[in-house]
Order: sequence, then structure tokens, then C-alpha cells
Amino acid sequence: MTEQDSGLPELTGKVALVTGASRGIGYGIAEALVARGDRVVITGRNEEALKEAAEKLGADRVIGVAGKAHDEAHQAVAVERAMEAFGRVDYLVNNAGTNPVFGPIADLDLGVARKVFETNVVSALGFAQRTWHAWQKDNGGAIVNIASIAGLAPSPFIGAYGMSKAAMVNLTLQLAHEFAPVVRVNSIAPAVIKTKFAAALYENREEEAAAAYPMARLGVPEDIGGAAAFLLSDASGWITGQTLVVDGGLFLNAGV
Repeated sequence: MTEQDSGLPELTGKVALVTGASRGIGYGIAEALVARGDRVVITGRNEEALKEAAEKLGADRVIGVAGKAHDEAHQAVAVERAMEAFGRVDYLVNNAGTNPVFGPIADLDLGVARKVFETNVVSALGFAQRTWHAWQKDNGGAIVNIASIAGLAPSPFIGAYGMSKAAMVNLTLQLAHEFAPVVRVNSIAPAVIKTKFAAALYENREEEAAAAYPMARLGVPEDIGGAAAFLLSDASGWITGQTLVVDGGLFLNAGV
């Protein structure tokens, strides 16, 4: 059966590694990349959830590697599996993240703060180092880091998360400067996206939450998938070191 007979687009020859992609934003990004013909390695903590996601996305084009994002051994295995299965890693999407605490920063447990930074920031650096050495430094590519509008403005009650996402924005700048001109590095800063991860921010009050957005709705994973696919394409070939805010116009309300 040919690619066209299967209903799938022809393969682009490109390979992406997307962390935290068994559901939510990561899944939406993987879905967008598969839809254009890329092959994708997805990671996540739950092996069964990853298997289900890979089957939905297309088991002939997607493989899952289970593990914790901040675990250096897992990072190594994920990149090794990508190289073994597909022979290359053109694109990296650092999406894995955590936000285990909700409350004022004055009472923030410092152990929790360290965990947030390990998962949200240090793991992204680790994956970037490994894809760089495994493929990208000699062959080129692009990286997208998933930040947040919480990293661009005060974010009451999710301060640790916001600080980590501000660090992701700066990590993007550092990597973009050091990896140029071979690899482009950009980040995406979403507002509230309708996922299980963000449910506490809109559950049982979605209409009220959406009223703050000029686009009159909350975001969905496909919104971020489209943005990531653009930044991981030749169409954005002269863009690096940038943070693309995808917020349904929310920041427009910050005016006087």
C-alpha cells in the first residue's frame, strides 16, 4: 500500500522528538508534524498512554519512549531510540512540564521549586544538548521550547511555574545564540490551552475564563501544533531566538 493509499501524506524525510506528548499540547504538536509527513518520537511518563498515542498518530511513523523528562538516562535513551529507528533527529520540541503547586510564592516549598525547574528547564537543556551532539550540529535542524505567558508577566498562585517558563525563554535565547547558524531555536508562549494539565484554570468556568480573551475562546492543542509546525519548517528559516505568543489576544487587554 502506498502512502497515498493509506491516507497519510508522503514522508518528508524529517524526524522530530517531542517530549511530554502522550496528550495535550505535546500530542497536538506531534499530530501536526505527522500530518505533514514527519516521523516522530514522543516521550512521556506513562508507557501505556504513550503506546495509545503512538497508535492513534500512526504506529508506522511514531514511536514512544517512556520515562521522566528530568532523568538523564531517559534523555539519552530517547535520543538513541530516535537515531536507531529513524537515523536522525532534525527537530526537538521541549514540551514536558510540571506544575505541582498552587499558592502564594511566599509559602512556596523550595524542594517543589527545584522539582519544577528540573522538569521544566534543566530537562529541556539536557534534551537540547543530546540532539545537538547526536545529529543537529553536523546536519542542522530546529528546536522549539514550550514556554508560557506565565513566564512573561506575573502569574499569581503559579509563581514557580512562571519563573521556570521565564527561564525557558532565556534558555531559548542562549541556545539560539550558541547554535546559530546551524540550528534555529525559538519558543512558544501559550495562554490557557484546554488540556488536562491546565484544567484547574478553567474547569467549571470555561465561559467566564474565555471572556477575558479577545478571540472569545480558550486555546486548544491544535493552535500550538500549528505554531510549532511553522517554527519547525523552512517557512520560518530566518527566525531564531524569538518567543511567539499564542494567547488569543489576551495581552491586548493589558493596555491602559
